[in-house]
Amino acid sequence: MKELNEFLHVVGKDDFIEGHEVLEDKWKEWKKIPSLKNESYILKGLINGSTALALKVKKREKPALQVWSTFLKYSPLIDEIDSEYSTLYKKSRELLIQKSIQYKINGK
Repeated sequence: MKELNEFLHVVGKDDFIEGHEVLEDKWKEWKKIPSLKNESYILKGLINGSTALALKVKKREKPALQVWSTFLKYSPLIDEIDSEYSTLYKKSRELLIQKSIQYKINGK
């Protein structure tokens, strides 16, 4: 999916706001389709992970942690779903986790 590839590219360059933007339209589209409900939640989680990192960069610690919790909530779906995009979901999750360590989103 081009949106996930773009997400990986921009988040890899620490452009977390753009990471949110590139997935938002697909998330809005998919959340209206019952058969794509779980995949829309995965996109929602990835969007929130990127948003949390954007907030962290802006030194907005508490909101960053609150939004990060949404990423963590939906992250397990990536391992439960059978999707043609599973590999991209896993790469996206791993990248967000790496960035969360780099930017110390959990306060560590």
